[in-house]
Amino acid sequence: MQITSKNKTIVFGSRPLVMGILNVTPDSFSDGGRFTQAQALSAQVKAMLDSGADLIDVGGESTRPYAEPVSEQEELGRVLPAIACIREQHSSIPVSIDTTKAEVARQALNAGADIINDVSALRFDPDMVRIAIAHDAPVILMHMHKTPKDMQDEPVYDDIIQEIINFLAERISWATNQGLERQRIIVDPGLGFGKTVVHNLTILKHLRAFKNLGYPLLIGHSRKGFIGKLLALEAQDRDLATAMISSYCATQGADMLRVHDVEKTMQAVRLHEVILQAP
Repeated sequence: MQITSKNKTIVFGSRPLVMGILNVTPDSFSDGGRFTQAQALSAQVKAMLDSGADLIDVGGESTRPYAEPVSEQEELGRVLPAIACIREQHSSIPVSIDTTKAEVARQALNAGADIINDVSALRFDPDMVRIAIAHDAPVILMHMHKTPKDMQDEPVYDDIIQEIINFLAERISWATNQGLERQRIIVDPGLGFGKTVVHNLTILKHLRAFKNLGYPLLIGHSRKGFIGKLLALEAQDRDLATAMISSYCATQGADMLRVHDVEKTMQAVRLHEVILQAP
């Protein structure tokens, strides 16, 4: 399985690809404000590259629970320098832009990003799908209950797995009917986005059900609140648990893992890979 962009082909193989999270926001739930200065930003990019990141995801607007939206210009002022910093250090690593704004996506793609990571699954900005098509950009379609501002207000599902699958299938159908090519779609069940602890555990238990959609599967579990509630850990102390979930996701067919600590997850998925390759 693979996805293609204008300039790159991303091939999925015997282990999940590891996507490093580069938040350039002052209010992200686990690392807000850490990488807003040029020196710290450059050091974090280098650390991800040195750890073997397969992709880097750049976000300039927090999507944590109850987050307030930011203006287009403010978001651009955060993400464009980050993309430039990545490109200065590595000309070819795939970069995704985590945004729900079409103009932010357009300028980010022009600046060197390759993929659009849209937590609204192309619902919040009607121009987003047009931008993706015009730039031959792969799109990550994620399930989210309501919006970041109200998604954690008592989310309820009758059958969470089937409802997420139905949602993603509808968004895939809509996007392809607009002209987005199927080989440019990645799906994400949206751990933590309008889900309780039990909802998140149920999604993880039934990850293979999402593979039936027939698209690469991304899981974004890193440092999420459900880990903190289960293990009584603050966000900055959840990387070991994140790596353990990463290893589990590898056994369940995940194609891509979006994480803060690239090094620990790379160790986990590489160990999984070599175990599978043993005689």
